[in-house]
Amino acid sequence: MRLDRRSLIGVGALFAAGPAAASQNAAIAPPDPTETIRLWPGGAPGGQGVTVTPIVPERSTDPSFHDRYAQYTTDPILTVLRPERPNGAALLLIPGGGYRWAVVDKEGLEVARVFATMGVTCFVLRYRLPADGWAAGPNAPLQDAQRALRLIRANATVYGIDPHRIASLGGSAGGHLAGLLAARRDATYTPVDAADDVSFRPDLNALLYPVVTMSDPFAHAGSRQHLLGAEPSPEAIVRWSLDQMDWTGAAPTVLIHSLDDASVPPENSLLLLATLRAASIKTEAHLFQEGGHGFGVRLIAGKPAAVWPDLVAAFGHRNGWLIA
Repeated sequence: MRLDRRSLIGVGALFAAGPAAASQNAAIAPPDPTETIRLWPGGAPGGQGVTVTPIVPERSTDPSFHDRYAQYTTDPILTVLRPERPNGAALLLIPGGGYRWAVVDKEGLEVARVFATMGVTCFVLRYRLPADGWAAGPNAPLQDAQRALRLIRANATVYGIDPHRIASLGGSAGGHLAGLLAARRDATYTPVDAADDVSFRPDLNALLYPVVTMSDPFAHAGSRQHLLGAEPSPEAIVRWSLDQMDWTGAAPTVLIHSLDDASVPPENSLLLLATLRAASIKTEAHLFQEGGHGFGVRLIAGKPAAVWPDLVAAFGHRNGWLIA
């Protein structure tokens, strides 16, 4: 795939009109991919005290798009979206939801459809949540993210991808989880099978309006509470703040944020940018005047921030994720 300015603008025109336009201007939402991967064939670890019942409510009343979220997940999965013309790149998408739930469409399938037009094989993660009684507590979502990346890499030949060209993209609290996946070097679960012999660290990171700090005044209070509880210790706040972590050796990282984000202030990305620069990580940040929070691709159609997938693609092209 050749990514020049003309091709990037063409991709931008596709998603700027929204997912419905990306599906040949269909009057109804495009069908869900049918290919899924169970992360834990023998059951997710540490579930002895879990009693929740999974739900996936639909919030949209418009037939042209879905707006679902997954809550109380007990059997984490990857939903696979294969492009018509794969180019060997893969993308693990980690949607947000304040660690209270994980959205399915806005930062998952809708974004995956955009990157699939670029030839990227996409995997949307539905992960467990930290307050649902899992033994690992706040590490439960990270267990799923680490396992997911390993499964993608270990089965690269199955999916026709390059095991050294696997990126992760997370939005909001999913951006925090993607940041943990990128920065932390410790495995958070006991190996299950041969897939756990490979690395879980991505080859490129894209963080979309990410939750970064757990410290006031810039913390997202809901994400902090659902991850760490109502009264986390000062030590926990530092330990779970991305900007306080050692990012040495992490992959190139691009940050996307809007300056009018009232839920997760842009200072979150600015704090992490300083940390990445201090660790000599290849990085860049894009701050938009408007866009608010949680915009994905559909909610910023026609606005300047709608170019963000083009910017991620260009960054990936320069750093070996998307190649000509």
